[in-house]
Amino acid sequence: MRISRVYTRTGDKGTTRLAGGQEVSKDALRVEAYGAVDELSTILGLARTFNAQTTDDDVRSSLESHLKNLQNDLFNVGGDLATPPDSGFDLYRVGDADVARLEQLCDTLNEDLGPLKDFILPGGGPVGAFLHQARTVCRRAERRLVTALHGDDSINEGCLRFLNRLSDFLFILARWANKMIGEPEFLWQKPTL
Repeated sequence: MRISRVYTRTGDKGTTRLAGGQEVSKDALRVEAYGAVDELSTILGLARTFNAQTTDDDVRSSLESHLKNLQNDLFNVGGDLATPPDSGFDLYRVGDADVARLEQLCDTLNEDLGPLKDFILPGGGPVGAFLHQARTVCRRAERRLVTALHGDDSINEGCLRFLNRLSDFLFILARWANKMIGEPEFLWQKPTL
């Protein structure tokens, strides 16, 4: 793909085009969903930037690999959501293999963590904090996608399963990053009655 000009002026009237050329409103449910996915990828980019300052080479390399792969996965999800089945484009559709891979990653990283005994408050170091923020944006993307699915059965439900599992993985990855980098985990303090 070659892009010679970024601006198209189609948005000047509040519309955009899906892959295949279908013109839709910028607040269309499908567009809302892939917009939230794009925002999520941007937060992972911030986590990558802060991860570059991590002093432990093995931890930095492992996190970089996970974050780079997740951004590529999210590009696939966004492309899937922006491309209706009747678009004429033959592209990768997110599915069960992607979900299974995330489940395996969850299980692998969770082995390094102790069992949860308390609720975790978002935070820790910069990388962990951005991963917690990514988790919440992932949940929003998931909610936007559920809404879109109610009105459009042509949307690939594999994207929904992927985002659901991804939010779990981001929670685990935030905890793992904080532990491996040596940042504290903030625990919810139950109020006294």
